[in-house]
Amino acid sequence: MEDAGSVANRRPLKSRGSAWARLVTRLLLRSRISADQISLLGIVFSFAGGWAYALSPGRPWLLLIGALAIQLRLLCNLFDGLVAIEGGRKSPYGPLFNEAPDRLEDSLFLVAAGYAAGLLWLGLLAALLACLTAYLRTLGGSLGLPQDFSGPMAKQQRMATLTFGSIAAVAEALIWGSGYALLAALWLIVAGAALTAMRRTWRIAARLKAAA
Repeated sequence: MEDAGSVANRRPLKSRGSAWARLVTRLLLRSRISADQISLLGIVFSFAGGWAYALSPGRPWLLLIGALAIQLRLLCNLFDGLVAIEGGRKSPYGPLFNEAPDRLEDSLFLVAAGYAAGLLWLGLLAALLACLTAYLRTLGGSLGLPQDFSGPMAKQQRMATLTFGSIAAVAEALIWGSGYALLAALWLIVAGAALTAMRRTWRIAARLKAAA
């Protein structure tokens, strides 16, 4: 869930206020589905996407399924928060379902994409840095600071980069038969996530110094 315990600490998303998101939220609220169940559904989509990436060598069209799974995962990340906050269906487990599924989902996609690109260690590194950026955000919150969702490679940017890299890899395989697009996307995620981690660390330190 998107920081269901605190509206002030929710990830800023323009899509949250869109007409289509409000419509889907109303439809979800007519059902008995809970915000926590939507969060768990995001894990299901992530396992499916990781499976698609893992089997994609020699079957590049599976990368499109991986890209679709990323978007379905992000929709779950959007609507669990909307159902919890706007729909009034928060649960006592909201903070747990806010963070734990995201870390697993990031790792499933990034590690599997590294395997698909032929550099498993690169996917592992990307997953490690993704967890680090999330840790620094929650660390700031635990110190009484506003949670820092800044980039340049926060969750939304990581998943967008992997999505476009996957689509480009399919086109690349069809036209040239080479396999550099997915690697380039992963390297971009690694570099951007490392920069994001350094930036968030600096911002936490600056805020702590200002409050001293």
